[in-house]
Amino acid sequence: VQLQASGGGLVQPGGSLRLSCAASGRTFSVLGWFRQAPGEEREFVAAISWSLGSTQYADSVKGRFTISRDKGKNTMYLQMNSLKPEDTAVYYCAARAAGLILSAWNSANQYDYWGQGTLVTVSS
Repeated sequence: VQLQASGGGLVQPGGSLRLSCAASGRTFSVLGWFRQAPGEEREFVAAISWSLGSTQYADSVKGRFTISRDKGKNTMYLQMNSLKPEDTAVYYCAARAAGLILSAWNSANQYDYWGQGTLVTVSS
């Protein structure tokens, strides 16, 4: 099983980036994005049901970030718009193999597999 995250970089405040997470090795139930800023704990960003496409977002990114998936490419995306300096972090993609109730989608310890992380820096 492999999750390969990419797309991070340096962007000015107000700018946009799109992260990708290529998944391989097995099927998954839920895929998510988490982030970790220096000196902070890892926090939930967004998650998506692989089969249904239903989504969940952290309040801090609602209306600015959009999570999606392309089943044909086995890839999940995170479109990030109106980026703020406080969005600066290493972003990790994660996957859960078995089904997961919606209320647990934001819990990092419910995910079985993790990608290597991609750094997003929002700065002028």
